[in-house]
Amino acid sequence: MKNIVLIGFMGSGKSTVGCRLAHRLGYKFVDTDYEIEQVTGLTVAQIFAKHGVKRFRGEEALLVSKLMHQQDLVIATGGGLVLRPENVAMLQQNGVLIGLKASARTICSRVRNKRTRPLLARGNLRENVERLLRERQAAYDVAEFSVDVDQLTPEEIVDIIYHYLKEKGYVR
Repeated sequence: MKNIVLIGFMGSGKSTVGCRLAHRLGYKFVDTDYEIEQVTGLTVAQIFAKHGVKRFRGEEALLVSKLMHQQDLVIATGGGLVLRPENVAMLQQNGVLIGLKASARTICSRVRNKRTRPLLARGNLRENVERLLRERQAAYDVAEFSVDVDQLTPEEIVDIIYHYLKEKGYVR
């Protein structure tokens, strides 16, 4: 069985949905940001502050190269992990990419009180979210299937993804 890889902007619900989807499928759940924090001993914000975005993206690439050889995983990726085409190519070798799409309004409401996200920590939140969404749109379009999450509960999103995976024969 292929890994299920959730992609999308920060705050789109990848971790919440991923954990629930993994439970439903009987797969192991992996949150790439959490795994990087465990390996480095630093939070994502600390990595950005001390070493910069380039180091963080390098940690993501290293983790992806390890995950591509495993199976029965639901992987919640960091919002920028798919910015590197080589990450996408590795994940697609043994995984199906599922996009979670959220509007700028939804994202802002979800991350408003979590200003520890390095790319949103300064400046106008709404403007930053809208700019990054525009910049990353093509990167998120690599998803085989996408779900617009704005009006859905996590359980409804899991149901939609599960039925898609079953229909395509990715899960039993």
